[in-house]
Amino acid sequence: MKELQPNDWQKLIPPGSRVFIGSGAACPHALISQMLENSRYLKDIQLVHIRTEGDPQWIAPEFGNTFTINSFFTGPGVGEAVNDGLADYTPSFSSEIPKFFSDRILPIDVTLVMTTPLDEIGFCSFGTNVDVVSAACQAAETVIVQINPSLPRTLGQSFIHKDKINAFFVADEPIPEKFSTERTSENDRIGSYVAELIEDESTLQLETGQIPSAILRALTNHRHLGIHSAIIDDSIMQCIQDGIIDNSRKTIHAGKTITTSCLGSRKLYNFVHENPHVLFHPTEYVNSPITIAQNHKMIAVNRAIEVDLSGQVVADSLGYRFDGGIGGQVDFIRGAAMSPGGKPIIAMPSTRDNGTISRIVPHLTEGSGVVTSRGDVHYVITEYGIATLRGRSIRERTLELIQIAHPKFRDQLLRAAYEHKWVPSYQLAWPRRVDEIGELEVKSITLKGIRYQLRPIHPSDERRLQEFFYSHSQETIQMRYGYSVDHMTRQRAYDLVNIDQSKDLALGIFEVQGPRETIQAVGRYYLDKEEKSAEVAFVVRESKRRTGMASVLFEEMSAIAYKRKLDYLWGRVRKGNLPMLALFKRNGGRKVPSDSASDVDIQIPLPLKKTAKEKKAKKKKV
Repeated sequence: MKELQPNDWQKLIPPGSRVFIGSGAACPHALISQMLENSRYLKDIQLVHIRTEGDPQWIAPEFGNTFTINSFFTGPGVGEAVNDGLADYTPSFSSEIPKFFSDRILPIDVTLVMTTPLDEIGFCSFGTNVDVVSAACQAAETVIVQINPSLPRTLGQSFIHKDKINAFFVADEPIPEKFSTERTSENDRIGSYVAELIEDESTLQLETGQIPSAILRALTNHRHLGIHSAIIDDSIMQCIQDGIIDNSRKTIHAGKTITTSCLGSRKLYNFVHENPHVLFHPTEYVNSPITIAQNHKMIAVNRAIEVDLSGQVVADSLGYRFDGGIGGQVDFIRGAAMSPGGKPIIAMPSTRDNGTISRIVPHLTEGSGVVTSRGDVHYVITEYGIATLRGRSIRERTLELIQIAHPKFRDQLLRAAYEHKWVPSYQLAWPRRVDEIGELEVKSITLKGIRYQLRPIHPSDERRLQEFFYSHSQETIQMRYGYSVDHMTRQRAYDLVNIDQSKDLALGIFEVQGPRETIQAVGRYYLDKEEKSAEVAFVVRESKRRTGMASVLFEEMSAIAYKRKLDYLWGRVRKGNLPMLALFKRNGGRKVPSDSASDVDIQIPLPLKKTAKEKKAKKKKV
């Protein structure tokens, strides 16, 4: 290990060499600057790297006759060079890049990296970025190091011994910082929907950016979460400091945050410095689907540029222009899918280009490449909800994805799906949503110790409604539907789920078991002609009666009806249906004249009459 001198470059980097440049915030810019200053001594050099932070000075036109660039990730500056034909992009799974080096598919001759100063036994730490840097150093004939005292000393498999270093150059320079951009209500809603799928004791993988930050903000009430991720940032650090993430229930590396890199503020770099609870390991280990799958309840959340109606995910290109890279998306999607209780999730805004273009598309933009296949995707989330795709047919996927598209694009998406023959001819108009239910359509409720979701009935619930119907006894069918029915056709189910929710209303309580959603109860109201009142009706699965489902549905429906300025609700109830009669009576219902000998008509004025319990709670609050 010797100190680098300007005249060493010609000897250290022979003509035709392939040179790896260190990653992320640990890109050795001062070292690279010295190489560029001496580039007149170098000939036909290929520079290889993943994403780097800071100015990629090596792409400047004056170096074009000396260096060619091959990047595994088209970050700032490099992406423009790739799309202008001045650099190459190699699409690769992050977990496989180290094998490219070790198996000499892309043999590395020289590695330029940044490290901390040597410790007392001769080791330097790679600091913020172990990722593929470790593998590049192992594979290279020559390792040249920029020693930077400002680099945090991270622990784990993050060290290189001085005997492996051929030359070093000391340059103390600030580590690039990256801060979360301004939050938006759109991203906050996406974060809240993702949080609905995350159970306590889950292990998370997140990227960096607005949506991951929004997800972490939505996890305030979660406990005992863990981290196994390719990168961590300030948002994850904050959750660790707040006790939301403690890694205590992880099935591997219990008590430890596992990552390959970090990017954020100086506060984050100080946090990871010599922190024994945050371990940095190489990409070939952290990103291995086999390793990932060992984490029970593994939640992998990744981005997309666009998703087609069959569930294909584009994440590294838009048309023929490359943007980003494959990175670890497929590694973590597949690892999470193999994890017991794991959930692979794609999260994205519903539109791009200031809301002018839908990210959910009938077919992929020409030239775009699929990163994650339609068979790998389990959930897609936008600010309009959660699309569940695992085990779904093309028709079901189409309806799930249109449901979470921006409302202004839903009808054209449905028409395109019909042209593809992916939906039947009777499915040509998309109903309006329930605006009064709040920013999120989904509400979590707990009844008798069991967690359910309350939300509007969607067009994609067609098959679920059929299954719900066939769960009823004949007595229930006669009592709830008012006549004898022995089957529920697909078109009849379609008619019941495709209603204009801005006028009539249909809410359901769903039991969610992984990607399977089962309807347990349905509440509806049908607007009367004068639009000042509505008839209500409920159906509860026999096994779930007397659990409070009808009460919850009625309260939610009544609140929406009141916001819509209805005067009252009314229901026709069988005389023997004592629980329903009692429900209406508790809420101020009174009998009104009826033309039926077997039924009772009940009218319930709005707003609902406060119960004694509610009055007591309000008085106590005051």
